[in-house]
Amino acid sequence: MEIMKKEVNTHIMLDIETMGNTSNSAITSIGAVQFNLDTGEIGKTFYTKVDLKSCTDIGLVMNPDTVLWWLKQNEKARLEIADKSVKQLHLAEALQMFKNFINECGGKDSCLIWGNSARFDCGIMADAYNKVNVKIPWDFRNERCVRTLVSFNPEIKEKMSFTGVMHNALDDCIHQIKYCTAIWDSIKQKVETN
Repeated sequence: MEIMKKEVNTHIMLDIETMGNTSNSAITSIGAVQFNLDTGEIGKTFYTKVDLKSCTDIGLVMNPDTVLWWLKQNEKARLEIADKSVKQLHLAEALQMFKNFINECGGKDSCLIWGNSARFDCGIMADAYNKVNVKIPWDFRNERCVRTLVSFNPEIKEKMSFTGVMHNALDDCIHQIKYCTAIWDSIKQKVETN
């Protein structure tokens, strides 16, 4: 009897900006990029700003230390949160749009979702989905950790120059893809030479 392997055929880099670092943190923006881990090639992208009040209205919280941290960030990053000229979606609408993006990229069973640690990007998003009573659009078995990958060759991340605005969720995704692809390549090279 042959065992069928479940095929996972697309990677999604997820990055969120929040007003805290706990699982019930208010979200200010969601960015995601479909990518090829072997080549760094970028596919579909997703970005939306989230109305902060819609988060606090349903019980998500703002942490004073994180708010103070934001005040120390570059002006473009701070303005990204406060700029009302770009529509800020209600959290439930933003989460539904992200769910649609996952479906467009292959759906729940076909996407590997990359985030910074098991409990930050993926964890906060999962908790937000639960809060608005919408099913999480990815399989928890398909979550991948950027920080774990980085630990295999942290120098690559340290030396990688940043293009765009730091702490813009979409720009952060693209930057993370660049150094994750380079680290993955370095791991493959080590395996091939052994």
